[in-house]
Amino acid sequence: MINFMIVKLAPGNPVDMMINPSSSPENLEAMKLKMGLLDPIWMQYVKWLNQLFQGNLGYSIKTFEPVGQMIGDRMGPTLLLMGSALLIGLVIAIPIGICSALKQNTALDHLSTGVSFLGISIPPFFLGLAFIYIFALVLKILPTGGMSSLGGDGGAGDLIKHMTLPALVLAVAIAGRKVRYVRSSVLDILGQDYLRTARAKGLGEFVVTSKHAFRNALIPIITVVGLEVPNLLGGAAITEQIFQWPGIGQLTIQSIMSRDYPVIMGINFMIAIVVLASNLLTDLLYSAADPRIKYE
Repeated sequence: MINFMIVKLAPGNPVDMMINPSSSPENLEAMKLKMGLLDPIWMQYVKWLNQLFQGNLGYSIKTFEPVGQMIGDRMGPTLLLMGSALLIGLVIAIPIGICSALKQNTALDHLSTGVSFLGISIPPFFLGLAFIYIFALVLKILPTGGMSSLGGDGGAGDLIKHMTLPALVLAVAIAGRKVRYVRSSVLDILGQDYLRTARAKGLGEFVVTSKHAFRNALIPIITVVGLEVPNLLGGAAITEQIFQWPGIGQLTIQSIMSRDYPVIMGINFMIAIVVLASNLLTDLLYSAADPRIKYE
């Protein structure tokens, strides 16, 4: 309801965005009346909610396509980009965070902490433009954007080349945030008595860290990773727009610019479902990581 109110109260409307400004006021009013834009906001919301309860997200005001189909067509590219970025970010963050905790207050610890803060601080749009300039314009080894080359074979190699830069932009921010969480989680565990007992039994430091310490440090790590999935859906909007990646983020920007209310609300509803699903999955993973946690 709050999302609907904010969208409706934003300046402009779909008719003003799609019709020539020289059109007569009568024609503009007729279009608004036909689309139901002159109804009270609460009535428009009730109509949208009624369609939602019937399993229908409505139709785009701009393209007249079903909103569910538009979101479904864009979901695949976004999930591919999100999954790749999350995997790259965790592969970078987990080893660095563990090493930083094991070498606390050393030069390696200070370096990893500084790099993580740098990854958090650089805005995605700036990093994306910098990557395009360096790798696409100067070195000319990667494409500037899109999902496939014009006239290309559309194979996996071409897809990976186009996905590399946007995935790295998202992965830098993810790794920057996760390094600190991994470091803090491992530090909390390293001082526990059962680790001292394991060392006293003659177990090597690698076994103590990887088998005993890391698994018990997974609970807070799983929490922040679960919270990252909805953030990626929202945060990818800027990155997808910069690299012209045909995903949910780019569709969001286009819908906002054209005031396509049904599409905006459909995306908001989808993100709400993803938030709930990721929270549920996080709770289930707790029991897999820690046998002491049981669900009746």
